[in-house]
Amino acid sequence: MAKIEDKYLVVISFDSLGSEDLEELKNLPNFKYVMSNGALITKVKSIYPTLTYPIHTTLITGRYPKDHGIVNNTLIQPGRQSPDWYWYEKYIKGETLLKLAKKKGYKTASLLWPVTAKGNIDYNLPEIFPNRPWKKQIVTSLTAGSPLMLMNLQRKFGYIRKGLHQPALDMFASYSASYIIEKHKPNLTMIHFTDVDINRHIYGYNSKEAKMALKRYDKRLGEIITALKKAELWNKCTLVALSDHSQIDVSKSIRLNILFKDVGLIEVDEKGNISNWKAYLKTCEGSSYIYLKDKEDSVVKNKVMNVLKEFMENNRSGIETIYSAKEAETLGADPNCFLMLEAKRGYHFVEFIEGQIIDEPRNELKACHGYSPDKNKYETIFMAYGVGVKKSVIIENEHIINVAPTLAKFLDMEFEETTGRIIEEIFNE
Repeated sequence: MAKIEDKYLVVISFDSLGSEDLEELKNLPNFKYVMSNGALITKVKSIYPTLTYPIHTTLITGRYPKDHGIVNNTLIQPGRQSPDWYWYEKYIKGETLLKLAKKKGYKTASLLWPVTAKGNIDYNLPEIFPNRPWKKQIVTSLTAGSPLMLMNLQRKFGYIRKGLHQPALDMFASYSASYIIEKHKPNLTMIHFTDVDINRHIYGYNSKEAKMALKRYDKRLGEIITALKKAELWNKCTLVALSDHSQIDVSKSIRLNILFKDVGLIEVDEKGNISNWKAYLKTCEGSSYIYLKDKEDSVVKNKVMNVLKEFMENNRSGIETIYSAKEAETLGADPNCFLMLEAKRGYHFVEFIEGQIIDEPRNELKACHGYSPDKNKYETIFMAYGVGVKKSVIIENEHIINVAPTLAKFLDMEFEETTGRIIEEIFNE
């Protein structure tokens, strides 16, 4: 068995890559090299809901949202125009890949990986942004990550960053990751890029802007490969490039909270802000939860069901399926909801309490995710290269729940509690 100092794993998440992107990726030099010389899984089924934070937690736990606790991107905060996100590692229940690595004595690094704020990570640039008018990005990051390292990265590469705007943010993350790899040589490095995700949301799945962002993803991959070569780790490491979900173009938004307000389930003050609520639609974009403040209130339950029945009967519905709490739990989602709603293609849910019940998408949104992973042509991808990886392996179908135990094996680690299994077919053993 190799010594700890000889084990290196780099995991790069390229947000919003779908299996439909594979033909494009095969024409990009760095993705083509990794796919041609390693293992490729062409269709990876994700978890429900297909949102970034729940999925990235599944990627490092091998568990469903109902078990690891990250059931959405954002918290339930009715009335807040910009709800807080599940930024902090404390929200995760159970073991993570990063925690296992620390326990084993490995050096760890995380660059904009979701749900890592204030985590026990040696080199931590958490994905978090200031969500109050009086807060600033630098201070928010410093207090949630590795302050000395972040101050150093800010001095070196802060000129690149322009808040959350792309492609500057990914470039900042790539330069920072490359610097950490070359200088500190972490045993486990986890990186999250979001350029394609942002551009697909704004311009649509097959937009020219998304195509350009795909090329920039390839450039980011090349930068990390170059850093590994400069650090003399390229021939010692395992590189995994994966994604969390695909996206679907949308043209309509569904705003059921308007109906909940109309029947008194949501109350507003004189300024139109939510002052109290009994039932609330919490969006997951392509799906949504409906929560009750009092889960045992039968009167509220009946009101919600009547609202949904009338909505569906009026032929205004973009709703494909309504799941009970038990059914949502069976699918891996939040068992604490009252109902879970799945939108039809082209529709998504928003939490607005004003406007038309079915309207144009919010904020020029052209595509989104959060749908059931069973939607047609909605899979994502996985590829691996390097130490321990069998060459020229192509697997057509896998489940994202199996990624975490597979990553753990590359570092000779094992989860005590996980739903997933190791994808043995990709190992060169």
